[in-house]
Amino acid sequence: MEVKKLYLSLILLTFTFVGFAQQKISLNLNQVTAEELFRQIEQQSGYTIYCNPADMDSLLFSVQCVDELAPQALAKAFEGTAFQVSVYEGKQQLFVLKERSLVTSISDDYFYQRKELERGSSDYYLLNPMEQKATSENKVYTIGDETATTLPDKVQLTGVISDFRTGEPIVGAVIYEETTMAGATTDAYGYYSLSLPSGRQRLLIRGLGLKDTQRQVQLYGNGKLDIELEEEVYSLKEVTVTSERLARVQSTALGVERMQIKDIKNIPTAFGEMDVIKVVMMLPGVKSVGEASSGFNVRGGSTDQNLILYNNGTIYNPTHLFGFFSAFNPDLVKEIELYKSSIPSKYGGRISSVLEINAREGNKKEFTGQVSIGLLTSRVTLEGPIGEKTSFILGGRTTYSDWILGMLPEDSGYKDGKAGFYDLNAILDHKFSDKDNLYISGYYSNDRFRFDSDERYGYTNANASAKWRHIYNNRLTSTMTGGYDHYSYHTETRENPSDAYKLKFGINQVYGKFDFTSYITDKHTLDFGLNSTLYMLSPGTYTPNSDSSLVARDQIQDERALETSVYLADRWEITPKLSIDLGVRYTMFNALGPRTYTLYDPNQLPDETNGISTEEAGDWKSFKTYHAPEFRLSARYAFSSDFSIKAGANTLRQYIHKISNTTVMSPTDTWKLSDANIKPQKGLQVAAGIYKNFLDNTIETSIEGYYKTMEDYLDYRSGAQLIMNHHIETDVISTTGRAYGVELMLKKTQGKLNGWISYAYSKTQLRQDDPRVDDPINNGDWYNADYDKPHEFKFAGNYKFTQRYSLSMNCDYSTGRPITVPTSKYQYAGGEYVYYSERNQYRIPDFFRMDLSFNIEPSHHLTLLTHSMISIGVYNLTGRKNAYSVYYVAEGGRLKGYKMAIFGSPIPYVSYNIKF
Repeated sequence: MEVKKLYLSLILLTFTFVGFAQQKISLNLNQVTAEELFRQIEQQSGYTIYCNPADMDSLLFSVQCVDELAPQALAKAFEGTAFQVSVYEGKQQLFVLKERSLVTSISDDYFYQRKELERGSSDYYLLNPMEQKATSENKVYTIGDETATTLPDKVQLTGVISDFRTGEPIVGAVIYEETTMAGATTDAYGYYSLSLPSGRQRLLIRGLGLKDTQRQVQLYGNGKLDIELEEEVYSLKEVTVTSERLARVQSTALGVERMQIKDIKNIPTAFGEMDVIKVVMMLPGVKSVGEASSGFNVRGGSTDQNLILYNNGTIYNPTHLFGFFSAFNPDLVKEIELYKSSIPSKYGGRISSVLEINAREGNKKEFTGQVSIGLLTSRVTLEGPIGEKTSFILGGRTTYSDWILGMLPEDSGYKDGKAGFYDLNAILDHKFSDKDNLYISGYYSNDRFRFDSDERYGYTNANASAKWRHIYNNRLTSTMTGGYDHYSYHTETRENPSDAYKLKFGINQVYGKFDFTSYITDKHTLDFGLNSTLYMLSPGTYTPNSDSSLVARDQIQDERALETSVYLADRWEITPKLSIDLGVRYTMFNALGPRTYTLYDPNQLPDETNGISTEEAGDWKSFKTYHAPEFRLSARYAFSSDFSIKAGANTLRQYIHKISNTTVMSPTDTWKLSDANIKPQKGLQVAAGIYKNFLDNTIETSIEGYYKTMEDYLDYRSGAQLIMNHHIETDVISTTGRAYGVELMLKKTQGKLNGWISYAYSKTQLRQDDPRVDDPINNGDWYNADYDKPHEFKFAGNYKFTQRYSLSMNCDYSTGRPITVPTSKYQYAGGEYVYYSERNQYRIPDFFRMDLSFNIEPSHHLTLLTHSMISIGVYNLTGRKNAYSVYYVAEGGRLKGYKMAIFGSPIPYVSYNIKF
């Protein structure tokens, strides 16, 4: 009886399913979107429709039918287009694919045949292994000799993960095996090395901006598997696009922020120009003293304590046009990495942070270009392959910003001013073999400006480098880099020939880097290498600028130095839950001649009156050496895959100092090398953090706290002369600093609404504790640094209405920076004097700014010659007059204070980009 009931139920279920599958539908639609078309078919038929919505987000459909099957009705809607409708009846699914159809069975030659390379050889590979890209989720890729009688316990799998569309390597992609959680992250070249158990394994791959995917491998021995990530077929419903969501939790590093160009392209900035530096300033722990200011401060450090690298080259002034724009063309940037705490052992020379900006390598599959037109700037980018093994990318950017100075009031003194800049980039990538790549990069930028008809300013950045990437075997890789960096500025006057002058300053440096990575075991990864930099400074040249000029020529003697370092770091996975990074970097700094210098009485501050002797150093002879180890330590304990705690400590040294009496980076800043009288700066930072992801890792949260000390930071004596000072040591004072704070961040990477929100509390204080100082600032107690801003709240968000249309918003609030103000006046000896408060005792008003933009992304019609992107927005939406500084003017016998604002009103903008 029970058997009959079961049999009858199966028959009824079968007829119900067949009837459901064959249900007919009727449509009467005119010019509707794909979403509406699919919704009506799904409601009437019970089918589920899958597609890539980006392919058809701008298409409209008209279809009329009565009592037709869903597949036929859908096919009618797509008649005359490049789309094909495929049916998977067993799953009640319809697939709409562009220029291809769905295959539901495997052909006889689907799997690659294998062949023996040589008679007697025991190594078997996939056919054409050097050309094969692992693009299929269903195919099983065989690695090693499948005829081996015994299999090793562990197999080393290596390869390169690249973008399916451009062929460029994907940085920061995560590849791992889910059961053992053995995983690896691709480096700057898309390279990974992964230790796995032998046998059948399923690898999960997550790449930033690309859909999660998997690859299946049968591992018999060590081997290589390149993976090319392709777009998958998406449902019309919301698609979850996963990036390196677990990296922040699983890595041992603290205070590291990684962003790719897609994270910054829609963030509103002044005049609609995508700006790498402005995005960095939206991160917690990163501050600036005000709008349109050059440089930035990281966790209490000054602007010169940040090492800024662009394609391995050092950038000394990272901005254009008084800080309005960054020095980096956003169309060429691939990714940025900011190290606020766990600075890798391979980096040195600065005690606050490292900002590494890497450019793209160029499209390896087709020739493409991009043009952008804005209110103040325009830029163009060209890229593409040269043959099968070489690719290039060229970029240029210029400005036509003179008109903005012409709009200033007549009494401003700047109406006749002019300003402009341009920069050029060129990158060449050549692949000699699967083991050897050569990268050649060049960068040049030039700024010029003047505020009146007489005095003119200009500065230049230039970098060139060649980098050789070599893979020795599955466990050892190397990168060898050589390059040249240049920074210079000049100031000149011409209007009055009798006192016309030209002032010049320049830095030239040549460097070599040898970096190695060894994957010793699945528990230990070693990074080691040697770095060396030769500095050549021209601290100042003051010359007449006309034949009739009465200016006397003056030149500060050149400076040279050699900084050399070796480093060794071990990434050690003690257990799956506990990992540590241990590193040591030993640096040696040699100040080199020719040089004439003065030795002073060590019991007194250096002064022209207490010099003991004058010394001479011969050409290229070392006259002062500093050397010391730097230590790196960080540890992570993971309670689960989405929850961990970390702690770490760093010690660092800095041998070059910015000489400036402003809190921002100025084009007229000079730099000074450590020598017999100027000690290197020393820094120590300890940090700890808690990291937790929520909602299937779509929301990342973190809390990080830190404490930081600085020694031998240069402050300046009252009345110090900084320009053309032959004895700068007599006008500086070594100062101690401390900084501490806590940073909270919440980041959402998935869905229509994404972005981050952060809050940071911090304090940065300085103290003149040198006993040789007779009258130290604030009586030798701690005082606030010029860039101390305790409270900061930041929000950066983007809401996508569709694949093409989105709305972006920034909010930035911070405490006003410290200032010293006049508090009273008094009469003395017949004169009137002003009494000032303690150094930085008061603050300017708090800062607040909100920006808004509406973005129209490029369409996805493949047949179109060009694709356009438009961004329309408002910078400083509320029109708040944020004080950049406060100054005082004597009027009618009284001192009156005034606030100076850079942007005192909303600034609308429009930016237009064309891709081809």
